[in-house]
Amino acid sequence: MTAFSTRCCRRLAQRPSAWLLAALTACWFALAAFAAPVHAQGIEVKRASMIFLEDAYVLDAEFDIALTHTLEDVLSKGVPLYFRLEFELIRPRWYWFNERIAFLQQEYRLSFNALTRQYRLGTGNLHQNFETLAEALEVMSRLRRRQEMEPGTFRRAETYNAALRMRLDTSQLPKPFQLSALGAREWYIGSDWARWTVTP
Repeated sequence: MTAFSTRCCRRLAQRPSAWLLAALTACWFALAAFAAPVHAQGIEVKRASMIFLEDAYVLDAEFDIALTHTLEDVLSKGVPLYFRLEFELIRPRWYWFNERIAFLQQEYRLSFNALTRQYRLGTGNLHQNFETLAEALEVMSRLRRRQEMEPGTFRRAETYNAALRMRLDTSQLPKPFQLSALGAREWYIGSDWARWTVTP
């Protein structure tokens, strides 16, 4: 009897129980889901470049924009969201402070009309309606803009430092939402500065 009990216990020790297998399987799926790539929420500069002309420059950039669930919910309730794009061009000077020779700000106003069920994107005096939020964000994520400059501003064969970013401007939210946004990560979406060097 003792020998039989010992052999049985050894078999059980060698074989994991059903609940242990279930627990390990659940943990594996949880880790796999956590490690799986997901669409990040926020703003990221995918690419940025500029072309020098005689009396202007052309800025060409593309962003990856994904709103948080909180921002999508607020937008669907009729609260407009304002985004600010900032660009600067710096001439490095070893003998003195660097010189900022170009600075550009562009504001986007994104809103939703509950009656027409359309999204509206505005930039300056230009406005465009979209059937889906994805379409509006797709247009906002692409930038190609010509900016006039004084002739002779750019010096040939000189290297300049360019920087570009886009962020949600929480200061333009209604006051109650500004209070809600204090310290809440889901309200603060914006890219880091994308920096590169350019030569005319």
